[in-house]
Amino acid sequence: MPTATGALRWLRLPRPKTFLGLMSLQAGTELISLALVFNKVTGVYGILAIFTGYALSALQLSMYIFSVLMVIALGFLLPHIRKQSPFQNLALAWLYVIDTLVNTAYTTAFAVNWYLASFHDPKGPAGAQDDAALSPSNGGDVPLDENQAAQANAGVGVQETAASMVLVVAFTLIRIYFSLVVMSYARMLLQRFVEEHSSTADEEHTSSGMSPNPFAVGSPLGEGWRGKVGRFMVSCGRGYWLGRKEDEEWAKDVSSKLRSNRSRAAVV
Repeated sequence: MPTATGALRWLRLPRPKTFLGLMSLQAGTELISLALVFNKVTGVYGILAIFTGYALSALQLSMYIFSVLMVIALGFLLPHIRKQSPFQNLALAWLYVIDTLVNTAYTTAFAVNWYLASFHDPKGPAGAQDDAALSPSNGGDVPLDENQAAQANAGVGVQETAASMVLVVAFTLIRIYFSLVVMSYARMLLQRFVEEHSSTADEEHTSSGMSPNPFAVGSPLGEGWRGKVGRFMVSCGRGYWLGRKEDEEWAKDVSSKLRSNRSRAAVV
């Protein structure tokens, strides 16, 4: 009978070892971060639109300001990918995760606003029915009755909504994978730093099943405001960032379950 701990191990957060199976985590993190910079640069042009007299909603303005702040933060953090700085790469990982969540929230908000606007638009259902009634597909001459026009409009709306949902889900899954890659790279740097600089790594690893916190008070990275921020970032998901034994035990559980499944299949 599987225990709760065993079940949780099977729900372990994925830890990619490469980027798309083709590149190292460092190269993947660089490409992902550069793509994010190009994506956020559009926020600068959005802010400039204010000076042309273009009216922005509060939601659009907040998104553009967030994009500008992201570009500034990425400008400071990007050089540290190649420098393999643990603190900056950990901050980059959290920044990418936060941006993914915020981007999902904005996408949802814009989708809801678009749906409500199209529903209450004078050119919405009623106007679309008129357009459908005189559409080229209908010859433009013979008007459709109300039921036919409503069915045509509903069919177009369903297709557009389905296509939009597929794209949103696809891009969200891609962003989640990118987040896992950036997080895995930061995790690798943290544990490598611990192995190279901590003299008590073996003792603490044996007793607690985790690597020692490199941002702990008295540790090489534990001084000043960076130490405080680093301790906070590591405390959220400490088992992921510092859990080395967890990986070993998870791999053993997976291999043992696979062997037992093979043996059962052989018996059958």
